Amino acid sequence: MRILVTGAAGFIGSHLAERLAAEGHDVMGLDCLTDYYAPALKMANARKLQASGVEMLALDLVTDDLGEAVESVEAIYHLAAQPGLSPLPFSAYERNNVIATERLLMAARRDSALRFFANIATSSVYGKDATRDEDAAPRPASWYGVTKLAAEQLVLAAQRDDGFPACSFRIYSVYGPRERPDKLYPRLIHSILADEPFPLFEGSEHHQRSFTYVGDIVDGLLAPLSLADRCIGEIFNLGNETAITTGEGIRIVERIIGRPARIERRPPRPGDQTRTQANIAKARAMLGYNPSTPPEVGLAREVGWYRDEIFRLSNAR
Repeated sequence: MRILVTGAAGFIGSHLAERLAAEGHDVMGLDCLTDYYAPALKMANARKLQASGVEMLALDLVTDDLGEAVESVEAIYHLAAQPGLSPLPFSAYERNNVIATERLLMAARRDSALRFFANIATSSVYGKDATRDEDAAPRPASWYGVTKLAAEQLVLAAQRDDGFPACSFRIYSVYGPRERPDKLYPRLIHSILADEPFPLFEGSEHHQRSFTYVGDIVDGLLAPLSLADRCIGEIFNLGNETAITTGEGIRIVERIIGRPARIERRPPRPGDQTRTQANIAKARAMLGYNPSTPPEVGLAREVGWYRDEIFRLSNAR
């Protein structure tokens, strides 16, 4: 199957594109390669994908012609987005989440070869307490959550309007190798290895999270390729239904590395979620989704990746 992955040089997108190529699909990866975070990391991801047989396109979904990217594509996984709770202006989230999705949809709806469109949304659409099922009313508390919900509804509106073959996945607290450097675990791992203070937002050690290993998320995203008919028009939560606190996650990493973190308290972060616990009953029943990687295993893989591919190489320069 010919498949397009947007945001392919990013964290989840690179793992997904790599797995699709390994399973024999003809994969095209699209990424704008912005400087929002670590361009060198995204370039390294892109090189790995090219070595695995993925064709990479450097395109901006908002400004570039997308005709070539979507031509004869049978499935699209749309992961490109403006993530996080950074101090960026609202216009950045609107541009990269809403307008970018609308332009991709316009291009995709013109190609008759398309059989499936997977929008990748987020548990942030539920708001500060993300523990409910897919029928619950969204209550986003951040610009990120608001604009990702708008993007999701653009995709589902196209499905309701004329049967556009789309569904949406709301994913929870993904971690693992290639994770964005601004996220909790890469910052924590770096601070311990470098013996530097680790900035922790006040109260966040008590926040509950459905920390989900990236490989388990990719398993869920692959399921619709063989089950597309039952997925179209649906929303699915993908995550680990067993939540741990941020403090427990920190202690697991400390045990793996064998050294404590030097915690430096920071004021609470506006819009942060206080509790996420993925309700995945629907994904289990309809997709056979079964995340199985415990935090101790997944975090050991992330620590090994960061130590060997990021920390040691940066110190060797």
